[in-house]
Amino acid sequence: MAHYALSMTTGDSASPTATEGRRRERKKLRTRQAISEVATGLFFERGFDAVTVAEIAAAADVAVQTVFNHFATKEDLFFDQTGWWTGPAQAIREAAPGVELIEALEEHYRAEVRDRAAAGYLVTWAKFRQTIEQSPALLDRQRRDAEQMEELIVAAVLERDPRLPHLKAHLIATLYAAAQKVLEAELARLLPVDGIQTDRVVATFEKAIGDVFAVLRRAVG
Repeated sequence: MAHYALSMTTGDSASPTATEGRRRERKKLRTRQAISEVATGLFFERGFDAVTVAEIAAAADVAVQTVFNHFATKEDLFFDQTGWWTGPAQAIREAAPGVELIEALEEHYRAEVRDRAAAGYLVTWAKFRQTIEQSPALLDRQRRDAEQMEELIVAAVLERDPRLPHLKAHLIATLYAAAQKVLEAELARLLPVDGIQTDRVVATFEKAIGDVFAVLRRAVG
């Protein structure tokens, strides 16, 4: 469930082969985005388990194999952004020297929320959560992705500070996962039933982020 930014690289020195390669890549991204949007609409309307890949392909006017060329599994059609579980570890690795781990994680989380708010994704957040909660397959996939996220965070923390006890690295990862879960529930509570996104909701949620990560700082020490 995502929108992909389509970028164009221009330049007089580009060879015909390079230009054609970029054109194919843009077409590929547009096809992937179109399939994703069709799939998301069907999942929201009928529920994840009730929709088949063949129905998604037909609605997107592509072959079933084309869908699988872009998405390895049906679950990937729903969870088609990896940033929420790979992003925290990347943020730790890319943080400047001297930046605290919790600060790096908080800034990453805030950036993710702001990007989604700017793109209008928060409007469908309640429906997104509802679709997950009604599907055993999506709940299982979410659980596995969350476990992978924690493993990636532990590895990133230990890479950044090899002297840190493994137990503490694991605690940081577990606390971040818990914070993410708490904040997702808070966002669902704050958003209006009609799904209309308001600046007030985003501002209130930004404060909640600060409160939750303040608790994490005290917990980690």
